[in-house]
Amino acid sequence: QVHLAESGGGLVQTGGSLRLSCAASGATFVSNTIGWYRQAPGKQRELVASISRGRDTNYAHSVMCRFTISGDMRKNIVFLQMNDLKPEDTAVYYCNADGSTTSGWGEYWGRGTQVTVSS
Repeated sequence: QVHLAESGGGLVQTGGSLRLSCAASGATFVSNTIGWYRQAPGKQRELVASISRGRDTNYAHSVMCRFTISGDMRKNIVFLQMNDLKPEDTAVYYCNADGSTTSGWGEYWGRGTQVTVSS
């Protein structure tokens, strides 16, 4: 069983910063990619940023140069530093991880953390 624990959401004013954390636990879990998705009310869930075991990163165009994803993939811990936040960044942010356990390959989701940016 793999569990993703998210933290770091909250309320911030436009231009502010937040740092999200995601820790994936599971005795035999070896992560391949860990990323953050977000879903705003009435909109589809979208990829925000991801990082692979080879440290390749991928960002949504809307967050480039404002958000930075980093972490220790051997420890299955990933951070999302969000700077210069805008009201359109308001959403529930979900951690997502894929990788292997002794049971095989799987994809896992966290429960989500709310990020609210006030204007």
